[in-house]
Amino acid sequence: MWTAAPHRVLADDGTQLMLACWPGVQMYAPATWISWLRSGDASVRAQAVPDMAAGQWQLGQWTWRDTSLLSRFSAGDYFSVHQFLGGTARAGQWYVNFELPYLRTPIGIDSFDLLLDLVVDIDTLGYQWKDEDEYAHGRRLGVIADRVHAEVEQTRARVLALIAARQGPFMQHHPDWQPDPGWRLPVLPPDALDVPAGR
Repeated sequence: MWTAAPHRVLADDGTQLMLACWPGVQMYAPATWISWLRSGDASVRAQAVPDMAAGQWQLGQWTWRDTSLLSRFSAGDYFSVHQFLGGTARAGQWYVNFELPYLRTPIGIDSFDLLLDLVVDIDTLGYQWKDEDEYAHGRRLGVIADRVHAEVEQTRARVLALIAARQGPFMQHHPDWQPDPGWRLPVLPPDALDVPAGR
């Protein structure tokens, strides 16, 4: 397991999922990622891909902070779309995460991050590819198989077309969304790290 994060389900019709996370939510993430967030040391972050390729990494506990996060997933898609809400540089953007299509498990959904991201300005639809170097490194190390790379290449074009047409997950955004003050923080089940992955 690379990451385990609890969310509140806002919508689920069996195919389309909309999830939310907000400050205070406790999760597990790679220790290298946590160290990078705390220190800003890019060399620490760079170790994450070799660790993934070697199948050797440590998980640490992390508390989500600063922003609320809305996430949209569609069954069969090699991407998900996220919107960070709050006073940060990411406000006003869609963050497209390329990943394996989600599969349902007894405790939620399972996916696999493919290291490539796209940041889109919601108002202008201008965009910028992110982490292409990590993606290329992942390919060299065998993390991204040729078959998956072919799917990613097709998905890139499809995502850009959806953005240009403001269709699919890019039809609307929720700039003023906030969690209900009465909601409890989402929590992981006690056996979250022991439940087999969905693939």
